[in-house]
Amino acid sequence: MANSTHAHLRYNILDHCFRNKSYGFEELLNVVNEGIEELYPGENISERTLREDIKVFRDKKDGFGAPLKEGMRIYKYSDTNFSIAQRPLQKYEHYLIEAAQQLLSRFENHPKYNKLAEALIKFQDEEEQENDASRILFYDHNEEYKGINHLKPLYLAIKKKQVLQVIYRGFKDKESSVFEFHPHILKQYNRRWFVFGFNKTRAIKAWSIPLDERLISFKTLEDVNYLDADKDWEAFFRSMVGVVRHKDAHLERVVLRFYNGREQYFKTKPFHPDYEEFFADDKQDQIWFETILNQELIQQILSYGQDVEVLEPALLREQIRAHTQAMHQFYKN
Repeated sequence: MANSTHAHLRYNILDHCFRNKSYGFEELLNVVNEGIEELYPGENISERTLREDIKVFRDKKDGFGAPLKEGMRIYKYSDTNFSIAQRPLQKYEHYLIEAAQQLLSRFENHPKYNKLAEALIKFQDEEEQENDASRILFYDHNEEYKGINHLKPLYLAIKKKQVLQVIYRGFKDKESSVFEFHPHILKQYNRRWFVFGFNKTRAIKAWSIPLDERLISFKTLEDVNYLDADKDWEAFFRSMVGVVRHKDAHLERVVLRFYNGREQYFKTKPFHPDYEEFFADDKQDQIWFETILNQELIQQILSYGQDVEVLEPALLREQIRAHTQAMHQFYKN
């Protein structure tokens, strides 16, 4: 096996190169070393290591079996639809996954590591399914979600405090818009990712961009000073449901009454983390919280159907009434 130090990083860089462009050997070496330098300053690989990596790509038995022709001075997949991500795990990669799970078992009572342990189990289960193993895990995921490829580049842009030029086109927009964007945080909601930051072009500090087909592209703007966030993002999100916040939004007290015991379901999976219960016996089926009013709040309330009633505020009660009346029109006949 080739030099194992940052091997997976090198393989991902090479996979991207081979799929998108023809490279000479020296050019390929420079691209790989530039990628390594970004995450491991002062480190690089030799020509020998790169040649060993290319052998791993071509090896059909113990490698990736990539469509890289022998005896060529340029390197590119003959089938550009190929990717090493489509290949089963190598033996040493299985070992690394198992070793990571064993390491995490030391911290099984520490909630900090729960998500990582869950991700490893999901990854291993999907890998074993490809080998005709019985399926064990069935979990909720968005199979049509195409924006996950933006997640890592945006994460790195935030860590490096890079300013971006974003090209974006909303579903109802006739033309694309271009703006200067200072990314600050990434937020997941309803199986989608969003990046929040400062849209300097429009002078809006808490601008959100969904990571899907509406985000056409983005690139780093060199020699532009990055502006840090001036808000408490945790408090920002705890005061709302979802990710949409209108400019003039303010907190409202929301009181909900549940029917058919559905308040118990809400308490096991609240869509607002800071809800409160009432002490009075005749209000045990009610909860309240303070939040801004937005469409995502309405959608969460409507998900309870006939088992919930909005008691306060009057504006939200009227909005829910309008939605139910509109729905009624669909089923009159």
